[in-house]
Amino acid sequence: MRRLTTNLWLKLISLAIAMLLWYATVGPQETTTGASVPIQLRNIPRDMEISSELPDSAYIEVRGSSRRLDELEKALVIIDLSGISRAGERTISILDGNVSLPAGVQFQRAVPSQIRLHFEPRLTREVPVVVRYATIPDGYQIQRQQVSPASVRIVGPESRVNAIDRVQTDPIELPPDDEELTFRLHAFAGDAQVRLEKPDQFFTVKVVLEKNR
Repeated sequence: MRRLTTNLWLKLISLAIAMLLWYATVGPQETTTGASVPIQLRNIPRDMEISSELPDSAYIEVRGSSRRLDELEKALVIIDLSGISRAGERTISILDGNVSLPAGVQFQRAVPSQIRLHFEPRLTREVPVVVRYATIPDGYQIQRQQVSPASVRIVGPESRVNAIDRVQTDPIELPPDDEELTFRLHAFAGDAQVRLEKPDQFFTVKVVLEKNR
C-alpha cells in the first residue's frame, strides 16, 4: 500500500499526461460526411422578385469529429442578396463563407456548387376573380352568380404577373337547390411565384340555380 501512495501526485500527473497523449493520437477521429441543409435567402431587394425556381436546400460535404457532426442539423446555407440592384440572371457560388456550420466542422464542398437566380422588377396588377365549379347538379343550370369582390390585386415578378389574366376561386360543390346559395372562398393565382396582395382574403360567391326546361 505504501508503494502505491508514494509520490502519488507525480503518478497522477503522469497518468493524466499519458491519457492526454492517447487522446491526441487516437481520438477523436475526424470523418467526412454529407447532408442536405436548408438554403436561406437574405436581403432580397424590396423592388425586385425572383422569377426562377427557388432551391430550398443544398447538399454539402463536411469534415469533423463524430460528436460535432451530430450537430449538423444546425447547418445553414446563407445567400446574401444585398448586392443585387438590377434585373437579370445572377450566378451565386456556395462557398465556405456563406455556410453556417457548428464549431469544429469544416466545409468541403456543396452540390450544386452554384445556383442561378433570375431577378425581375416587382409588378402589382388587378385581375378579375372567376368562380370555379367542381360540379353542377344534373338537370340544373346556373341562373345567376355574383362574386365579391369581383377583382383582386396580384403581386410577383413582372413577366409572371403579366401572364395571368384572372384568378380562380376554390371549386364549389353545388347541391340540387333552387334557393340562393352563398359560399366564402379563397382564390388561387395558379403560379407559385405570384401571390395575392392580401393572401388571406376571402371572396363571397352567391349562386342561384334553376332547373332545365
